[in-house]
Amino acid sequence: MGTTILSFQNRVVIETLHNEGHSLRYIANYLDFSKTTIFNELHRLNSEYQAGLAQTDFERKVSQRGRKSSLTKNLKHLIEEKIQVQKWSPEQVAHVVGIAYKTVYNWIDQGWLDIQLPDLPDHGIRRHRAKEKRGTFNHGRSIEERPHKVETRQEFGHFEADTVLSGKRKGQAVATFVERKSRLTIVKRLNGRDSTSMTKAILELANQLGDNLKTLTVDHGKEFANYNLIEEQAGVPLYFAHAYSPHERGSNENRNRVLRRFIPKGQPIDEITDDELIQINWYLNSRPLKCLNWRTPIEIFLRNLRY
Repeated sequence: MGTTILSFQNRVVIETLHNEGHSLRYIANYLDFSKTTIFNELHRLNSEYQAGLAQTDFERKVSQRGRKSSLTKNLKHLIEEKIQVQKWSPEQVAHVVGIAYKTVYNWIDQGWLDIQLPDLPDHGIRRHRAKEKRGTFNHGRSIEERPHKVETRQEFGHFEADTVLSGKRKGQAVATFVERKSRLTIVKRLNGRDSTSMTKAILELANQLGDNLKTLTVDHGKEFANYNLIEEQAGVPLYFAHAYSPHERGSNENRNRVLRRFIPKGQPIDEITDDELIQINWYLNSRPLKCLNWRTPIEIFLRNLRY
């Protein structure tokens, strides 16, 4: 006996010989199968044996073999909601639901989730950093003078700041402020892309946070040209990163990349309502982060906030 798997042709023979009254031994010897195989096949159906129905039953059971997927309807909806609407990464979702993040990617690749590459962080690939085209200046306190405790992220209240533009057209922009320890991100609307708008946003932030805002680390964009006025009125020192060194403001760069999933390049920020901006702030800060041992930025921020 070379195999124990019956073909459809074998089943036709079994049905024919069985209807002719031949014994199990005769059918088994004729097809070169064991009597047990023939017996089990004849009792596959709860009704009279028919080759066609038996083949259908066989194919259905074969399709159900193997490891069963844990992707339920509710889980599918949850994953799609987190990735498409709240812009979570597959790894963040996987941690929350307790599965391997590669499983989420496999479900996407197999088409089991209604998620496309544009729904993923950086559209599934790392984008090359665009060449800086905004105006710059070369004054201010260097990041090399920044206290070492800021670098270690052990002390709360040290922020990084940047500007996110809506495209080449003139119009509104947003300022992003990221607290280094908690990674909490505060997104504020700017009426323009100039230093006056950014200065207003920073002074407003300083008034809201009080002593919880200890330092600001920024780049040499022209929007920070009023750094002397900011330091004087807010009492907060500004430190300037080296040119072409985005890693020195790594938290801000990372959060801006996530923000771009909510505000794609080219979308006018003027079109985003205040309620939508509040919702974006919440989405950015309510997602668990691996670097925070899967706690959320808002959780860490509130634990450290001094009233």
